[in-house]
Amino acid sequence: MKKTVWAVVGAFAMIVMAVFGVAKAIVLSDAFLAQGAPAASGEQPEVTTALGRKFYSAPDPKGTIAAAQQALAADPKNVDLMMKLEAAQVGVWQDREAIATCTRVIAIAPTNAAAYVDRGHREVSLRQFDRAIQDSTYAATLDPKNPELWYNLGLAHYFRFEFAPAAAAFRHAVEYAVDDDNRIGSTNWLYVSLRRANQPAEAAKALSAIGPEMKAKGSHYQFYLNMVRFYQGTMTEADLKLPEEAPANPDDELSFDTMTYQLGNWQIYNGHPAEARKYFERVAKGNVWVTWGFIGSEMELVRARGAEKP
Repeated sequence: MKKTVWAVVGAFAMIVMAVFGVAKAIVLSDAFLAQGAPAASGEQPEVTTALGRKFYSAPDPKGTIAAAQQALAADPKNVDLMMKLEAAQVGVWQDREAIATCTRVIAIAPTNAAAYVDRGHREVSLRQFDRAIQDSTYAATLDPKNPELWYNLGLAHYFRFEFAPAAAAFRHAVEYAVDDDNRIGSTNWLYVSLRRANQPAEAAKALSAIGPEMKAKGSHYQFYLNMVRFYQGTMTEADLKLPEEAPANPDDELSFDTMTYQLGNWQIYNGHPAEARKYFERVAKGNVWVTWGFIGSEMELVRARGAEKP
């Protein structure tokens, strides 16, 4: 069972990349561990979510981290080797450890923009939104045309329900997009940020930049293009062909989380919060805790629970 799961995870890692084409494959947690099964003795969860679920890092059967650590031990102040270690840690969802490695880089090279960008990304994954905002904002002083930092900044604000600042960040992500895939993903978030900020005219204007001829190359970006077409009215929810529950396959859950969350989001800014909650609950039952759709659904459910308290 575990070998099957990890074969799927490994294959998935080769095709899903961080949002702006960074050469770091996304590897998803084993569903067994993600469901809160007992971890190794003394192992700390990578994150305990606001809904009370604990998620752990994945195994490293190929010894990638050990090899990176060994190389770094031979040259302990080599920033490039540190960043390779950080990439290996990200590869098995050691996000806490990856943050610590970025911090080591910054201690040696305090103007290394990539370390701040990567640390900000991991902080969003761990729901450390304040820290992600701080790191992404500082990264903008070092490398202001880096689209990934603006994307991370937009997400951190968005998940804090700060929609106007999120839209401002996503505008820069669109402006500095390196290709159509990046432009599609960032435009999706710009559009929904503007809708949640009650700026429908500006949202429609942002959406118009994705013309009917534009295609997505990466499978991850196809999910976002589908949502853009849904917003534009050229696709229906039925066209998206989403299942009722999160799929067991991590690759399929990524697409499910992305589009199901955005459909719930659409219900919110169209005045149907009760319907929206049904979509968010479907996503939150899954196991792929690092997707933006999962995090967004979780934040919405936490907010709804707070509003229900007397």
